[in-house]
This record gives sequence, structure tokens and C-alpha cells, in this order.
Amino acid sequence: MKKYFNYLILTILFSIFNQVSAFDGYVEISPAQPTQTGNKIEVVEVFWYGCPHCYDFEPFIKNWLEKKPEDVVFRRMPGIFRKDWIPHAKAYFTAEKLDVLNKIHSSLFTAIHKHRKQIYDDTSIMKFFLEHDVDKQEFKKTYVSDEIDTKIKQAYVMGQRYKITGVPAIIVNGKYMVSGSTAGSFENVTKVIDMLIEKERGD
Repeated sequence: MKKYFNYLILTILFSIFNQVSAFDGYVEISPAQPTQTGNKIEVVEVFWYGCPHCYDFEPFIKNWLEKKPEDVVFRRMPGIFRKDWIPHAKAYFTAEKLDVLNKIHSSLFTAIHKHRKQIYDDTSIMKFFLEHDVDKQEFKKTYVSDEIDTKIKQAYVMGQRYKITGVPAIIVNGKYMVSGSTAGSFENVTKVIDMLIEKERGD
């Protein structure tokens, strides 16, 4: 009887814990990190092109962006956990600098995860850009530029400061981290983002 009672108590506590975790759905970042958006609320997606979960998350964040509030600024930041993630980070920042993210971002995810193309190093990334009508000289000049190297270093440092342990991860206003594991599902991630935006408006 005592064992059963203890089991019952543990089950109830476990259930309550799960409900609280699912309700919160986020982790506080301490200390809070600076944003780049002035008075607007910043939402940052941290991702890696080689990550299948990031690819799966794309439709959810795209749907959310269609309804993004006016007082919210969204930006992406490549995650850099290992040295071999750097070429993909450089690819993103190069596409951003050359203003070709509309050609590159979703297409690169699709090429790697749907079509199983091995686009993981400098050579294969350059080939991919050229296939999408990006000028070879412009690509090479930008890809190896000091500006891109600086952005790589900044992204690495911010990933450390956000204390991210996996991708995809969403950072809301430098204060909160939301992921599929904290929110329970990718659909819930966008709900938690909206909840945190409301929270920030009230603070």
C-alpha cells in the first residue's frame, strides 16, 4: 500500500511538472543578451543547413512569418557548434550580403535534405551558388571577406551567450530560448513565440 501511495505521489508530481514545462515552453537566458532591433521586439532563429530538424521547422516559421506583428523584427543566425558548420554559416551570410537569400536559403535546405546533395564544403557551396545564377567573382570575394569572417565570429559568440545546446532554436528579445524540446512540438514553438512577444509588450 505504501509503495502504491509513493508511486501515486510521484506520478502526480511528474504530471504537474510536465504540465508546467509544457505551459512555459521556454528557457530564460541569464543574463539577457543585447538585441539589434532598437525598440522593436527581436525574434532570432538559430539554425544549421545540415540539421534535419531545422528543415522540418521551415514550414512552421514560414507560416508564422506571414502573420508576424509590425512591432517584431525577425532575423536568422547560423548556429556554429563545430568547425564543420562554418561553411554553411558562411553560405548564409554570403547570400545575405549579396541579397540572394530568396534564391539560396530554402533551396539549400531542400537540396541537402530532400535531394540528398552533399553540399557541406566551400567547393560544393560555391557550385550551388553558381547554379542559382550568382556571379562567381562576387561570390568568391564575399565568401572569403573579412566582413563574413567577423559575422562568423559574432554568431559563434552569440550562440555561446544564448547557451544554445541544439538547433533549431528561437531567441525572443535576447531573454528567452524556445525549441521543439522546450515547447513540445514545432507547432507549439510558434505559439510560445507569440506568448513571449505579448509578455515583452507588457514589460
